[in-house]
Amino acid sequence: MSSAPVVSPYGRALEHPDADQPPVPESVSDTGLSEEFLVDLLLKTLYIQGVRTGRQLMAAVRLPFSFVDDRLLSLQQRRLVEVLGTSGPNRGSYLFDLTGAGRDRAREALSSSQYVGPAPVPLVQYRTWVEKQTIRNVHVTREVVREGFRRMVLSDAVHDVLGPSINSAKSLFLYGAPGNGKTMIAETISHLLGGDIFVPFTVEVEGQMMILYDPVYHHPVAGLNPLEETDGAEGGWLKESPTYDQRYVKVRRPIVLTGGELTLDQLDLQYDVHTKMYQAPFQLKANGGVLILDDFGRQRVPPKDLLNRWIVPLEKRIDFLTLHTGGKFPVPFDCLLIISTNLEPSHLVEEAFMRRIHYKILVEGPNPQQYAEIFARCCIERDIPYDQAAVNHIYDQWYGQRGIHARACHPRDILDHLVDIARFYQGRPELTFDMVDRACRSYFLDDSRKE
Repeated sequence: MSSAPVVSPYGRALEHPDADQPPVPESVSDTGLSEEFLVDLLLKTLYIQGVRTGRQLMAAVRLPFSFVDDRLLSLQQRRLVEVLGTSGPNRGSYLFDLTGAGRDRAREALSSSQYVGPAPVPLVQYRTWVEKQTIRNVHVTREVVREGFRRMVLSDAVHDVLGPSINSAKSLFLYGAPGNGKTMIAETISHLLGGDIFVPFTVEVEGQMMILYDPVYHHPVAGLNPLEETDGAEGGWLKESPTYDQRYVKVRRPIVLTGGELTLDQLDLQYDVHTKMYQAPFQLKANGGVLILDDFGRQRVPPKDLLNRWIVPLEKRIDFLTLHTGGKFPVPFDCLLIISTNLEPSHLVEEAFMRRIHYKILVEGPNPQQYAEIFARCCIERDIPYDQAAVNHIYDQWYGQRGIHARACHPRDILDHLVDIARFYQGRPELTFDMVDRACRSYFLDDSRKE
């Protein structure tokens, strides 16, 4: 009785892999890369980095040592690489360098692409692992939401909408006056999701290199790197055997925050004509996590143009990027998009776009009871004895008489001013009417001046 053929994890079954992490490739075909590509990558690494040991080359390209050593043996036979010596008993300790012919071949490879680093992951494999780790599989309960937002004073109505909007993994529109916590809500949502995902360092697209890993947004999970060298230990020079494809890095679920600095071209590939490499746009770096578009309407690009750019990705969960050669290719759009604005939505958002934003939450200013609770919490954080009379005084003398609208950020800011004043006068911060008035006077604008 013959056994069923073993299907490579990178074959057809990769569309719905059973593994919880990218499997370590067992052959060159498993990597999805060509033999010549891997050879050129090793040659370029030696050209740029100079003499390297076998294990240093393995750590540089992040492939199993058997892959690296087989290529090095071939390059030695072709007289493109030579062994200068050894620092230990195995080939991982051999010192490799380029021959003259090897340098010529490396320069030729660098003329096409100056990429040197971890071996890339083909686009098809990247798509597979985005789908495997889709944010749509992340769910939160009512208890999780209330615990996550325990530092904020929000109404039950807001809590009841936040949970379903997070579980939808679609899109969320936060609007309302400034200073009431829209940005804090967006950031809290992103932290609620938790979990880790695998992100490739680089993605290969039609022979082009697209850098995806960004240390600004991708924070590796704490732990030992199995490709690091042990200190002076030969023989067992891996800390541990890799359990997953080291072309990926395991990171905390990404949170990508962008605001008024966003331009339309930053949502497409950024091509460097000198290195001949691409930088992935924000939305790709946010895959599997959260993309926060803060201060919407204040970007240097017209809101209508920016909204039109998002219509297809929001509806189809697929985005299209363009290479400098003109070729277009689809990429996953698998992030929770949170748009926050303090401008009037009707002046920014068309009906066609708003239809594609599934959840809308109006973040209103606090009522007097909520304001008092926020004020009390801020007092505890600053070790200031709370006094309800001081809050009543602010409402009577500042909000009431001057027509100022209470905002959720006011207690924090007023108390910070009060602490600054007390420190200047070398006294203890207290909620006296005089100290509160001084703090408010330096915080609120005086609109009583006459021209």
